[in-house]
Amino acid sequence: MALSRVAMLCNRAEFKAGEESKPVLKRECNGDASESALLKCVELSIGGVTKYRSENPKVAEIPFNSTNKYQVSVHETNDGDDRYLVVMKGAPERILDRCSTILIDGQELHMDDEWRENFNNAYLELGGIGERVLGFCDLRLPVDKFPRGFQFDVEEQNFPIEGMRF
Repeated sequence: MALSRVAMLCNRAEFKAGEESKPVLKRECNGDASESALLKCVELSIGGVTKYRSENPKVAEIPFNSTNKYQVSVHETNDGDDRYLVVMKGAPERILDRCSTILIDGQELHMDDEWRENFNNAYLELGGIGERVLGFCDLRLPVDKFPRGFQFDVEEQNFPIEGMRF
């Protein structure tokens, strides 16, 4: 669910109004091709993306740009965890550089050189056959430093985007 959660929340694509009766893959989207593809993927696999987004409101966002090569958003969540959730997606090398742990089979493990090498090999193989590859990560912010109502400042970036979970 962690990957799907990032794909749903760190995504600006939306289905166009009046498309609800069409099959998901036939719906038109507002958004770029990659984000629209992610939206359709999670709508098909998980469902209820619009509802999920409304239940986990975005409180801050750093939009994708060609310099950073990533997008970040911060969300309140409705999962009983009072901590803010930071989600990020973007160029795999930019995302991987910010991660200190990796989620494998439901366990959060230290991101060591072996995991990094495994990822880089897969990335090079997929990229080598023309596939678009994106990296995804998340981080729960400590509630003592980021209590509910905290004023996030994306210009000053007063929240971490390091130590993330891949």
